[in-house]
Amino acid sequence: MAKLTSHYFKKRTAQAATADTPMYHQDHGKPVTRREFIAQGFAAGAATVVGGSALSLFAAPRRAHASLSSDLEALRAQCGIATQGAGKIPFIAFDLAGGANIAGSNVLTGGRGGQLDFLTTAGYSRLGLPGDMTPAIANPASGLSDFINQELGLAFHSDSAFLRGILDKLSVSNRANVNGAVLPARSENDTGNNPHNPMYGINRVGADGSLLTLIGSQNTESGGNSMAPFTMVNPAVRPTKIDSPSDVTGLVDTGDLIGLLSQQDSVSVMESIQRISDMKLSRVNTGISRDDVIKDMVRCGYVKSADIADRFGDPSTLDPYLDANIVGSNGIFSEQEFNSDREFRKAASVMKLVINGFAGAGTITMGGFDYHDGSRASGEIRDLRAGRCMGACLEYAARVGVPLMLYVSSDGSVASNGMIDDSVNGRGKGVWTGDNSSTSASFFLVYNPAGMPQLMGATTEQQAIHQQIGFMRSDGSVETGSAPSANNVNLLVETVILNYLALHGEQHRFAEFFPQHGLGNAALMDSLTAFEPIVNGSLV
Repeated sequence: MAKLTSHYFKKRTAQAATADTPMYHQDHGKPVTRREFIAQGFAAGAATVVGGSALSLFAAPRRAHASLSSDLEALRAQCGIATQGAGKIPFIAFDLAGGANIAGSNVLTGGRGGQLDFLTTAGYSRLGLPGDMTPAIANPASGLSDFINQELGLAFHSDSAFLRGILDKLSVSNRANVNGAVLPARSENDTGNNPHNPMYGINRVGADGSLLTLIGSQNTESGGNSMAPFTMVNPAVRPTKIDSPSDVTGLVDTGDLIGLLSQQDSVSVMESIQRISDMKLSRVNTGISRDDVIKDMVRCGYVKSADIADRFGDPSTLDPYLDANIVGSNGIFSEQEFNSDREFRKAASVMKLVINGFAGAGTITMGGFDYHDGSRASGEIRDLRAGRCMGACLEYAARVGVPLMLYVSSDGSVASNGMIDDSVNGRGKGVWTGDNSSTSASFFLVYNPAGMPQLMGATTEQQAIHQQIGFMRSDGSVETGSAPSANNVNLLVETVILNYLALHGEQHRFAEFFPQHGLGNAALMDSLTAFEPIVNGSLV
């Protein structure tokens, strides 16, 4: 800390930075709190996994699991042993700590008519795009803009670092099954008091896993950098800290029997012990009024042990490093990438658990997004790595064969004064010169193995409005009255959860789960919903 104190306020010139270089700001005090250290990149962000999903139905690891013997299968349900998730779509949230740019330079945002209802040149300059890179400019040869990319359904700026990262990891064949929506929404800068974290709410509407309920990479009530809305917090599922592959593999202890015997033989031994014990118990009367309870405890203890060995006795079931879809010559990450970058290991750990139904929702907190350091390059480098992690999650869902909702938010945002960074990594874009809560936005992407998710609305114009929930003023700031979510982070979270329910065709149940919600009547909630259902109630 002494070194940080003595050098923090010294004037620093822009220089080549890596994705892990800390951010030094002359207009900020030196970081003191955990959130400030993460936002400015002095500490690593961690991962959060939250309960539940149906991905167990489709996950490849399930094919390696033998069933318990038929005479014990009935006991599985009696003993409350879950064989799969709760049947809901897996949900992963990216919490970019520090105030990342999302609107304009990454995901396009526009006026009342949607993403392609273009802002003014000054508005795009505020969002980091110089006049010769705005999406409104048409290529004279084609009559089309070279700066709009809709490969993922949702319109990105064609040079978006998020997009470049996503496309680096998401195969061409799987891009056609992705669509998304953007939510221009104001949030405060550099604070953990923005209740962005939707995990408790996602769990409340049914997401739950076969192994985990809620996990977080940080020892906070939400498990992540941002808070959860107070009214959604459920102390019974407070997150357990998980932030590395070793934490994932350490979740289950199958005991010493596996290693001495094969997995199949170990399960058979445990089943035999259960049968012997059950025969003895049938001849015994404990003489206690709770006789049946005691017998059930003994029976279930052996059945649960056999079930754990059955499902998790193979180390590759949980270990992301041993999953050929994640690491290796045909994996999403090369061994060099996986071993050298903590953010890739973190993302792999979360997506392994969520997309295989061991957990149904998870938050990946990434730090260092308070990147207004007098350059554009620092933000581009960090955004590119975040995009690769997002793309990895989408690609893994495609390889496993399950749907996925991916949500991205940040506490506040940044703005440019029009200065240009012409360095290689600056890419000729506007320098981020300061925090700006009025340029904030969040977005989500949905992968559907059955085909591209379909926007609500009968016409192209109606669909464009559903794809952008709320809108921006022409000067590049959020129109705070454009949607309930636009000026209230609690309602932003409610809107995200509403859209999660809508993917299951269950948006009509929102008031049942949140009777005191602030999203208005059914007609207004329909206007806040992006997509038609992609599953009917659940994946089960």
